[in-house]
Amino acid sequence: MPLQVSDYSWQQTETAVFLSVPLRGVCVRDADVFCTENYLKVNFAPFLFEVFLYAPIDDENSKAKIGNDTIVFTLHKKEAVMWEALSVSGVDKEVMQRIREKSILKAQERAKEATEAKAAARREDQKYALNVMMKIEDEEREKIEHMKENERIKATKELEAWKKHQREAEEQKRIQREDKLHQQEKQIEEGKKLKHKSFPRNSTSRNLATKGRNSENIFSEKLKEDSIPAPRSIGSIQVNFTPRVFPTALRESRVAEEEEWLHKQAEARRTMNTDIPELSDLKEEEKNPEWLKDKGNKLFATENYLAAINAYNLAIRLNTKIPLLYLNRAACHLKLKNLHKAIEDSSKAYRIMKLHLRLIHPTKLYKMMLRRFGI
Repeated sequence: MPLQVSDYSWQQTETAVFLSVPLRGVCVRDADVFCTENYLKVNFAPFLFEVFLYAPIDDENSKAKIGNDTIVFTLHKKEAVMWEALSVSGVDKEVMQRIREKSILKAQERAKEATEAKAAARREDQKYALNVMMKIEDEEREKIEHMKENERIKATKELEAWKKHQREAEEQKRIQREDKLHQQEKQIEEGKKLKHKSFPRNSTSRNLATKGRNSENIFSEKLKEDSIPAPRSIGSIQVNFTPRVFPTALRESRVAEEEEWLHKQAEARRTMNTDIPELSDLKEEEKNPEWLKDKGNKLFATENYLAAINAYNLAIRLNTKIPLLYLNRAACHLKLKNLHKAIEDSSKAYRIMKLHLRLIHPTKLYKMMLRRFGI
């Protein structure tokens, strides 16, 4: 059975009641305080203190201070009047039980309302956080789209400038060809005029000479002049040489080294698949895997990871034996959270590098290490 505490003291003003309940060894951790408008209870085993208040109080603003073997209550009245006593007198057990049950139900309803209010506040906080996250994601998406649009505009401008330069170069070449042809035609015409002028002068001088020496040879000289053929027209002779891959003369060439170089070039062309539709609109130097790798690096630097992956994919299709292409593509997949693809590309790069090291002769590898470390 709990020990009922009856030794307490209280004071009041028109707006508040100050109640002091002595409890030996009381502490905040073990004391159970329950307070409503008309009922106050303190349970600290084995002590029990309860009081049915004379008038209703504002239990939400009332306070309790626990310490020094005492609990001090500051109870704020709802009406500013002086109480005749702290508790209601002449209350039987049934009324006390009803007051207890009513207080407990009211406390439960208040706790339920507080829980619902807390849940509603939590939902509002979650909704606000979700809206903030969506706003941040929209801003990031707009930023990425803006960067993509700027990159597309820049690439379009570069392409248009390159096309314009090509057109200007073609036009310049055409003009130069036309000028050259015009000059050749002019030279041919001038050569023909000079020959026609020189031919009559020679014939008249020859006739005068024959008249001075012997007038009887006039007919024979005319026959000789008639038998002289007309001057030949100017033309060009096409000279063809034996085709060679190397610009040096055959006497200066090294057949064995040249055949080895040609064999390596043919093998490199076989490993590089140049019949790719995506390469049809690129220049010859842009079909180089190294150029595509540099392009992918520039796109990676601008955080355009998808475009960088496309560049690395095309470079890998051209040459599958460059480990750095797989490493760069793995970095792009890592930025995009494609962890399985990043692991796959890293494994491919490791296998290619391991194969390269196996193919190097140990003596050659030793010399490479000596040159690397300056020994």
